[in-house]
Amino acid sequence: MARAGRDAEGLPGQVSAWAVSPDGGRPDGRACSHLAELPDSPRTPDEVCGACRAGGSSWVRLRWCATCGHVGCCDSSRGRHAYAHHVRTGHPVVLSLAADESWAWCYVDEVFLVRVP
Repeated sequence: MARAGRDAEGLPGQVSAWAVSPDGGRPDGRACSHLAELPDSPRTPDEVCGACRAGGSSWVRLRWCATCGHVGCCDSSRGRHAYAHHVRTGHPVVLSLAADESWAWCYVDEVFLVRVP
């Protein structure tokens, strides 16, 4: 979760364990308005995409909704259920559940987020 400290301007407030990742293809100065709401890591997520399982299909990678904990498959999967969940609910950020990935994506602000050490 966000921790007490100083924000980007040095003012007292909430400091997120996440930051916008530098992205060579996007303009500098991109921000995410949801950083303070993000948990440090997913809370006991499902290890399956329920929609894919129900439909008898498979998935490539899983994404965890930082708002409600819904687990859906990534955009490289046939169902794109994580994105469909965002469209349906408006929930802004997903965290990757892949063991070899440590990032989040904000659909609203269109930025990758990385953990701050």
